[in-house]
Amino acid sequence: MTAATHYVYLKFQSYSGNIQQNTIPLRATGVSVSVSKTIPAFPVPLSGIATGESITAALDLGMATKNITINGVIVDDFITKVFDGTVTTRKFTAHEIAQMIASGVDSTGLAKNQAFSELVVLIPSFVASDYNYRGTCSASSLKNKTDCEAAGATWTPAITDNSERLDGFNIPLMFGSRGDALKLDNARVPLPLTSFPDAETETGITGFVRSFGFEMNADTFEITFNLEFESANIFP
Repeated sequence: MTAATHYVYLKFQSYSGNIQQNTIPLRATGVSVSVSKTIPAFPVPLSGIATGESITAALDLGMATKNITINGVIVDDFITKVFDGTVTTRKFTAHEIAQMIASGVDSTGLAKNQAFSELVVLIPSFVASDYNYRGTCSASSLKNKTDCEAAGATWTPAITDNSERLDGFNIPLMFGSRGDALKLDNARVPLPLTSFPDAETETGITGFVRSFGFEMNADTFEITFNLEFESANIFP
């Protein structure tokens, strides 16, 4: 896979593994993440009579809404798409890119070359999915110390307690937790929905663009935009 050159990407439904193809890179100036949990709750009648304090009962059913809001600017840029196996790269104006995003939000998931299905926001990371510091393995396909040493390969740590932020590895923002099923942060979780990423090319946040707005001004070629993405499993 090709390494990312930006920190925020929208992936089309037609994305097939190369971050430089069938994606739109975004110049984000701010990213806001919101997780809103839904828990049915109700006051317990007469609870304050014996205890002197009222009680509210709540039932945690594991429901939450996850939204990411992005603000930034769009500039003239190259977009690469693959049509029937043919790679096509063209330079688009900022206005064309804004129109392309708006068109994608307006489309349905069946239009794989228009609709968006994933948001990638790369963040710096020191700690891998196995709770060891990040590093490199002599078997390059293995990205954490546990898997590397289990395969008999050599692990070289790249992060220590004294590492600086710029030493960190980029990984996509997501809502999963470290550890395999029933292990580490996933203790008592038999079927984790997602795996914590150990490389920048792994899956980010799947879902849909809830809203997209942009502004065209006479005094600049740059276009300011705001985008809200909601985490979800999309069907079809």
